[in-house]
Amino acid sequence: MKKFLIGFSFGVLVVVSAVGGALADRLYNLPFISKFVSGKSSSQGQILEQKVLKEESVVIDIAEQSSPSVVTVSITAERQISQSFFNDPFGFFDFNTPGDKEQIKQDIGTGFVIDGGLVVTNKHVVASTEGKYRVITRDDKEFQVSKIYRDPTNDIAILKVDGMSVPAIKLGDSGNLKVGQFVIAIGTALGEFRHTVTTGVISGLGRGIQAGDPFGGNAEQLDNVIQTDAAINPGNSGGPLLNSLGEVIGINVAVAQGSQNIGFALPINSVKEVVDSFQKTGQFERPFLGVRYRMVSQKAAILNDVPQGSYVEDVVTGSPADKGGILNGDIITKIGGNKIDGKDDSGLAKEIAKRKVGDTIDIEVWRDGQTKTLKVTLQQSE
Repeated sequence: MKKFLIGFSFGVLVVVSAVGGALADRLYNLPFISKFVSGKSSSQGQILEQKVLKEESVVIDIAEQSSPSVVTVSITAERQISQSFFNDPFGFFDFNTPGDKEQIKQDIGTGFVIDGGLVVTNKHVVASTEGKYRVITRDDKEFQVSKIYRDPTNDIAILKVDGMSVPAIKLGDSGNLKVGQFVIAIGTALGEFRHTVTTGVISGLGRGIQAGDPFGGNAEQLDNVIQTDAAINPGNSGGPLLNSLGEVIGINVAVAQGSQNIGFALPINSVKEVVDSFQKTGQFERPFLGVRYRMVSQKAAILNDVPQGSYVEDVVTGSPADKGGILNGDIITKIGGNKIDGKDDSGLAKEIAKRKVGDTIDIEVWRDGQTKTLKVTLQQSE
């Protein structure tokens, strides 16, 4: 019996020693314990510190490398001001007559230089045709925009700027992006804070959104965009979303209203196709349908007893859609026999982008409970 007790005590001692050793090893790795002990935890703390410093140096290097190629887009416009009809120091009356016009200057977005005097930004940033635009470099030099080319199918615009000598930014590849990938955004946050740098990760891919801007006032449907938690604010529109190599993988385009840290960017590969075409021809040779729409999800289709597709909110007068007989309230369900349901590459914008200017295509629409097939000839937007 005595031998058994001794053996049992030894067994417990071994178990306690093993558990105690494992627990001690775990404790050595805790930050608050590592302050008071040395050895293994100290080396791991150094590795962690080196990792943090390395990430910081990457952000610093990319910001310094890319910022000279990033510009602020600003508008100069006139607006009507009111003048009081008579002196009313207490503000009892509200009699106003039209007064003089005042000139306003406002930073409204961001852009980046791709080649010589060409700057890429969002179309909604330069949507107004009444004002005059200029770009402002990181060293506060201002240059007038001599011409604006607006893509009819994507939220992209190219600004031609004369006399500007700014290095071109590096364009990356958005074809193999991964959720969780590290990204950096640079832009004029809130139309006030130029060259603001924020960091985050890609938090989603293949999103479909309606994008607009408080300064521009327009909105349009965008498919297959990149979602990121890097802080993007109004004024960041048109700025670059960069990877850890300092290459542009997207154009910051929108922020989700009423959310925290949910922003979106156009993938750079779709932009590169447009830019390549523009540099060869001097214009956007993109097929144009001429509708403003929003997608009908599967859930919305079931609830409303309608098919999935693109619900037409507005038809541009004189556009191919208008000439082909598409009406407000139609739901476009097929293009050229391909279903339009917003999944993968089946969005309306993607289907139109596959075609060429001058192509005549069959467009199937659902209208008042009936399906109709219309023939539409795509044309170049003016």
